[in-house]
Amino acid sequence: MDFMGRMHEPSAGATPIASFDLRAAKPSRIATLILFVLCAAPPLGCGAAELRVGTASIDITPDQPVALDGQFETRISRGVDNPITATAVALEAREGDRVVDQAILLSADLVVFRSPVPPPLRERLRAELPDFDPRKLVLTATHTHTGPVTEEGKYQLPSEGVMQPSEYVRFLVDRLVEVAARAWHRREPGGVSWGLGQAVIGHNRRAVYGDGTARMYGSTSQPDFRGIEGGADHGVELLFFWDRQAELRAVGVNVACPSQEVESRSTVNADFWHDVREQVHAATTTNLAVLGWPGAAGDLSPHWLYRKPAEERMLKLRGLTRTQDIGRRLAREVLDVCALSRRELRTEVPFAHHVEELVLPARKVTEAEVEEARKEIEALKQKGDTSRRTAWHEALLERYRTQGAAPTFTVEVHVLRIGDIAIATSPFELYQDYGTQIKSRSKALQTFVLELTGGWGGYLPSSRAVAGGGYGAVVQSGRVGPEGGQVLVDRTVELIHGFWDTPTRMQPQP
Repeated sequence: MDFMGRMHEPSAGATPIASFDLRAAKPSRIATLILFVLCAAPPLGCGAAELRVGTASIDITPDQPVALDGQFETRISRGVDNPITATAVALEAREGDRVVDQAILLSADLVVFRSPVPPPLRERLRAELPDFDPRKLVLTATHTHTGPVTEEGKYQLPSEGVMQPSEYVRFLVDRLVEVAARAWHRREPGGVSWGLGQAVIGHNRRAVYGDGTARMYGSTSQPDFRGIEGGADHGVELLFFWDRQAELRAVGVNVACPSQEVESRSTVNADFWHDVREQVHAATTTNLAVLGWPGAAGDLSPHWLYRKPAEERMLKLRGLTRTQDIGRRLAREVLDVCALSRRELRTEVPFAHHVEELVLPARKVTEAEVEEARKEIEALKQKGDTSRRTAWHEALLERYRTQGAAPTFTVEVHVLRIGDIAIATSPFELYQDYGTQIKSRSKALQTFVLELTGGWGGYLPSSRAVAGGGYGAVVQSGRVGPEGGQVLVDRTVELIHGFWDTPTRMQPQP
């Protein structure tokens, strides 16, 4: 394919494909451009099995004002900018009548999946879908900071005129059960393909200064600014799901950036994932399910730390908002890579899904950190602060009181093999260094690293971030530090390698 989207001559042995120009094609034609091209694959560690695919999406927008999650200050929604949604893709691999493995991949426009949501959701699915193992439900939050709060007591809320968090959780669980069940019941023989795009979306958000300290969203114009703490990952990992008619039904878009461009608003908003869906749907079909998968991006965001006037000028010239521009960039990659990866659409692939409760060494709270927290609490009280900052510091004092000699933190980890690609999850705002390690060491052709999946563990900072300090790196920001981060990386890589080294599915760690 050239840069215009036109197909060149197929390689020897491939099924010929007609010329196609993305610029001139109508959306209806893009939606039907797919052909099955069955490619011979080299021997793989897991045996190939027939794949069954089902997809569904559902609106999870509240019909009343709600408290919005993700900031220290209390915000009550004053309307809805655009809908927030949940999307599910059900996968089942079969060898004849034997089920090899299964998964339901579910992504939702929430800041995180807080503890009140997964347990009742899995319990409901256990009854609703007796042939599905609810442990194989993979729950990912897009990290929008303009979605509803799902935990009582997190903010001080009025008792009337606002949908309470527990009330929204009941509504949310009903909707998530519905979308997961709908996807599961729709599964039929289908296929997958995958590919890699490139788009500049996320930027490192930690500025470093002459004294060695670092600050999230710190000023880059002051004289003692010395640089940006870490890098960024501009790869866009893409996984496409097809039905038996070779129609595209869903796409998983894994980008190392949380969806928090409009994070300070007081309106319900799916952030840039709404624009991604809108622009992909305009070029394909509104029935296409889009899974928003944030990659390892604890130290990244869509916000610019420098060159802002030039960036804002380009937005003005294009006549786009920032979220629309992000949507443009990601939709372009989805369409481009889709047209390429369809040449290798596969209906029988190695498929395996391992779920593990991984015990990590927790970050131990020191006496010095406790003393600093006490000072901060007193200073906030003197100011009359009414935000969550006081509770944030007080939680650290409780951790110190109960941590013991060797504290641990248990997390839900999923590792999947689908054909030549691996998917690895964690519940943290995972610093990009860890994602780079996993991808670099993985034996998979392509590795998707999903953060904010399977619960919530706070930030997991790198060693250099801990040395620099600041929000996102201090001990209050997360339960696990660099020691636990390395254990997470090593175990994740071990699980991935197990899918390539052995002919059978991984067994749980004793």
